[in-house]
Amino acid sequence: MKKLVGITLFLLVVYGALLISDPSAATLSTHLLIGQRIGLYGILSLAAGLLIITGGIDLSIGSLICLSSTVFGLLVVNAGWPVIPAFVVMLLLGVGVGLGNGLLVTQLRLQPFMVTLCGLFVFRSLARVMTNDATIEDLGARLEALTTFFEGSLLGVPVYLVVLLALSAVSVVFLHFSVYGRYFVAIGSNDRAARFSGIAVDRYKVLAYVLCSVLTCVYSFLALMKTPSVSPSNVGEYGELIAIAGAVLGGCTLRGGEGTIYGMIVGTMIIQILRMMNTFWEIPSAAEGMLIGLILLAGIILDELLRQRQSGRQH
Repeated sequence: MKKLVGITLFLLVVYGALLISDPSAATLSTHLLIGQRIGLYGILSLAAGLLIITGGIDLSIGSLICLSSTVFGLLVVNAGWPVIPAFVVMLLLGVGVGLGNGLLVTQLRLQPFMVTLCGLFVFRSLARVMTNDATIEDLGARLEALTTFFEGSLLGVPVYLVVLLALSAVSVVFLHFSVYGRYFVAIGSNDRAARFSGIAVDRYKVLAYVLCSVLTCVYSFLALMKTPSVSPSNVGEYGELIAIAGAVLGGCTLRGGEGTIYGMIVGTMIIQILRMMNTFWEIPSAAEGMLIGLILLAGIILDELLRQRQSGRQH
């Protein structure tokens, strides 16, 4: 609870700094833009956060964004597929990748870090091979109607944010109010104890990887509304870092067994507000990663200090 209060207060401080940074920061258009960014990147934080809670990690999120976007673009533009079947293929790709990662981790007992690091290289390279390293053009024209919808708002709320809120509501029920969510936390807290208590640990670990990859593909589809083309060399760059940063900054510990949906969303909000402040303060985009990295490092250090303090009290 103290951690959630802390990140909420930090969010308010960051938001206050944004409002006083520039008069235009308080405008409706700025808040709509921030809402759109939170709606999009919040999906990635949910994807990474649900996996991290079980003690897993996925470094291939950005490359999966690249591969799934490339597959969608090839199907729609080159093969002439309708949008919905192409989107279904994206989701099936996410299921396949998550299933593969999960089985390698649970059945062959490979380290999640190494399995998904391999995916980071393989998926983007595969996308570049599939397109001969060329950009898929004319995608915007095929998605014009959907782009108009998703770029709009419902009752004044950006559609991207509405989608995130819907996914978050489902995730809250799953993680905090179902036995399966308690299994996720138990597995991340103590894998061996969860196994001895009768939980099908391997099955739920695989499920966590599948959920992560499927949510990543959902993000990929929505992100396509903001670009008229797909360039495999750079689409999805740093996606995994932003996803993990949002989850960890929101209170998910990389040791597993700890995290909330609320925290994941707050972590995303902090990062996106910081990125918006970079624009108003005219900080070079090259320095953006440094700022986010330092904030994330501070959060990790604070989390470790709190853990050591609690551990000291117990002893």
